[in-house]
Amino acid sequence: MDLPIACTLTETARRERRQTIMDFFRKIAGTIAELRDGYAYTFPPTSDALMQITQLVDMERQCCPFLNFKIVVDAGKKPMRLEVTGPKEAKAVIADFFNSEGTKAQSRIL
Repeated sequence: MDLPIACTLTETARRERRQTIMDFFRKIAGTIAELRDGYAYTFPPTSDALMQITQLVDMERQCCPFLNFKIVVDAGKKPMRLEVTGPKEAKAVIADFFNSEGTKAQSRIL
């Protein structure tokens, strides 16, 4: 079953949510890597970052059910990664909503 590429938030709530996400990404100062069907965001391996990533995923999965989220926490003190993917048409939505000026982009496709 294909889910529609649509956010259930109002325009005002969506702007506020995007600002919250952008503030988080700027504060954490992670990197972005392009995936075939979305993007991977890398963050420092801190408890605070993990809690914020988990909260972000919980909020976003409720209003954008067409997105897939994967939190990767490797052994040791390696950076954590949040992968946000979806159908082909969702990639532009992901980039528009999650990619910020404060996050360093990597050009490679993983």
